[in-house]
Amino acid sequence: MNSYIDKFTNSTKNTIYSKLPKKSQEFIKKKSFELKFTFSEIKQIVDIARDLDMWNEKTIIDIFSEHKQKKVVIARLKKSYNDLKTKPNSYENFELKNIAKEQKYNFKTQAKDGFGLGLCPVASEKTRCCNLLTLDAVESCGFDCSYCSIQSFYNQNTITFDSNFTDKLKNLNLDKNKTYHIGTGQASDSLMWGNREGVLDALFLFAKENPNVILEFKTKSDNISYFMKNDIPKNILCTWSLNTPTIIKNEEHLAASLDKRISAARDVADRGAKVGFHFHPIVEYENYLNEYENVYDRLLNEFNANEVVLISFGTLTFIKPVIKQLRDREFRSKITQMPFEDANGKSSYPNSTKVKMFKHAYENFKPWAKDVFFYLCMEEHEMWAKTFGYQYTTNNDFENAMLSAYTKKLNMKFLV
Repeated sequence: MNSYIDKFTNSTKNTIYSKLPKKSQEFIKKKSFELKFTFSEIKQIVDIARDLDMWNEKTIIDIFSEHKQKKVVIARLKKSYNDLKTKPNSYENFELKNIAKEQKYNFKTQAKDGFGLGLCPVASEKTRCCNLLTLDAVESCGFDCSYCSIQSFYNQNTITFDSNFTDKLKNLNLDKNKTYHIGTGQASDSLMWGNREGVLDALFLFAKENPNVILEFKTKSDNISYFMKNDIPKNILCTWSLNTPTIIKNEEHLAASLDKRISAARDVADRGAKVGFHFHPIVEYENYLNEYENVYDRLLNEFNANEVVLISFGTLTFIKPVIKQLRDREFRSKITQMPFEDANGKSSYPNSTKVKMFKHAYENFKPWAKDVFFYLCMEEHEMWAKTFGYQYTTNNDFENAMLSAYTKKLNMKFLV
């Protein structure tokens, strides 16, 4: 018995066993002693128990079989677990846990090595990518979206500004005879910090001095006061990541409401700037298609196609460190309650689900099909044909099509 106690203790050392409810811990320990689970089996059971608690579903005790044969117990446990993952999620009785009503930050300004202008961090030849360049004006985001990968790269409570950012922008050596598409919303939200540390002053000046650059601000914020008080260069594109009220309430913690995001986009468009919208991630849950359709209809009713440059679609895609980070947190989320399939080394929905959600979205936007640039983000090449009826041969073809559409809408010259 002592040898198995040691084995069990060692097996749980590098797991999240200690974060499980006490009743679940004691139950797993008791059953492990009875059935002599292996290290791998204990880890699987602990992860299942953690997921069930995070999803606000039945506990490990509720779905555990009382069969005496270990193989039967494991098989039935996995089946019950997978049944919960394959059914559409419901937020009807979902209760949030440990979600702050407001987040407190530590702001830090320091000189950083390098500049932070690089390729989109998810760029890959395995998925069709637009070759976006990213500009890390700020590191870490003040919003707390359950699915966000930023949390696995930065300290969420510390927001870091580069003290040399303005000088680095001025010294950036770009080819004046080439069109660039640069985004600022990869390492943090583009607008939630406003002009803190002069970030927006520097970026607006950069846009004015580099008319060959399309500078995209991507946000879930309604902090547009700077845009309301200053002339907006025509090569600045302001885009909002949108979702349904259900997902915003339960998974996009601290971000602006749907009404506030759409209202902010409307105000910016009224100032003469072009806007765009990202539906990324589209999340499957009960009645999700109808709820997303309501959002699509709002945009069609509240904006004109000539005001909107782009609409993108994407869905949940996880790397292992993000899933581990989610399990480490003391909160609830249904984001990982989905039937994972391999997506080029990452985890995502089955392709059949993706086709359904993307085609539904695109069909709802058919009135804008000829006037707005639509694209998929981080998806396999074949998914384009299944969604739009066409696909690009290479990433460069996709990039050129995007830049051609963007420059035309922004009344810029496309420089190849």
